[in-house]
Amino acid sequence: MQLSPTMQKYILHWGEMGTRWGVNRTVAQIHALLFLVNTPQTAEDIAETLNVARSNVSNSLKELQSWGLIRVSHVMGDRRDHFLALQDVWEIFRVIIEERKRREIDPTLTVLRECAIEAEQDAQLEDATRDRMNNVLEFMEMLGTTYNDYKNLPPATMLRFLKMGGTMARFLGSDDKEK
Repeated sequence: MQLSPTMQKYILHWGEMGTRWGVNRTVAQIHALLFLVNTPQTAEDIAETLNVARSNVSNSLKELQSWGLIRVSHVMGDRRDHFLALQDVWEIFRVIIEERKRREIDPTLTVLRECAIEAEQDAQLEDATRDRMNNVLEFMEMLGTTYNDYKNLPPATMLRFLKMGGTMARFLGSDDKEK
């Protein structure tokens, strides 16, 4: 497959952004390619298009499947697996946020809760240290609760919410004491 210069730029940039978000560059580039193309692609097609080793493509496809960002499709008369990416931006965003929460936030909350319990019995901890640990726990729990409140909102509602931008903050006013 021949990529247009714009598609090449998009895919390369998505790979760069992936590395900044803690995602392997090839995984991000494959996701971008599958998102942009309009037909299911085989692993061989992907390897050739991106000039990446077939083994790297296989591992990357497994990673994308584990995240739920791509799915396998079959083409009549072809025994090979073909791959498609989710096409709805809101669904991609929801899947990524859910997976990051499951992989990063949930385990962190578990450890922070354990630390909070242990901190109550730890005579070596100063009160200020214990307070800071509890503040982090409260903050992370608030993020988790907020995520749960918003995760099932319809995309149209979420879009309206995001478009409000700073309007809501100005409406609520700022309280310099909380900064």
